[in-house]
Amino acid sequence: MTITVHHLENSRSQRILWLLEELGLPYEVIRYERNRQTMLAPPELRRVHPLGKSPVITDGEHTIAETAAIVEYLVEKADGRLGSPAHREDALRYRHFMHYAEGSLMPPLLVKLVLTRVPIFGKAAQKRIQPMIDVHLDWLESELATRDWFAGDAFTAADVMMSFPLEAAVARAGATQGRPHIAKWLKTIHARPAYQAALAKGGPYAYA
Repeated sequence: MTITVHHLENSRSQRILWLLEELGLPYEVIRYERNRQTMLAPPELRRVHPLGKSPVITDGEHTIAETAAIVEYLVEKADGRLGSPAHREDALRYRHFMHYAEGSLMPPLLVKLVLTRVPIFGKAAQKRIQPMIDVHLDWLESELATRDWFAGDAFTAADVMMSFPLEAAVARAGATQGRPHIAKWLKTIHARPAYQAALAKGGPYAYA
């Protein structure tokens, strides 16, 4: 059965297309464009899921929202490929980064994005947010200095999860300035054939 990805432009759902390409699972894409004034998702997405957010997938009778939940579902559907490594330490890192991407790294990046749209006060507040983001980015740089991938020596779904916040951090927070290991990791994922195939399927993606 073909999975349907309800894909919003320039959004987290690009990761789902990438993972599907990596796993080789059959899928189709329904694209949605953001409102050009508000940059919010269109109301049509509410017909798929009451929250009206993306990513969301439909697979037979199942409708699944939330990026990490979708990633776990797809890894399970692919018999565990790109899932948690066998080695315990790697498995613990895998679990951590699967949750860290949205739970810890994205919130300050989202706050900074919102502040860029707030005149006067926003500029001053951004100066207080940036050091918080730098703590995350410096730690991630040190992690990638010890291994090629976030969970260990092999590419996993945790790397897929980490892609969007780090791509956003390049544009919003200077993620690659003085951080060669983050820059190398981003260059490596962008060169993967599955990543390129997902871009072709998903359309414009500002963070790539």
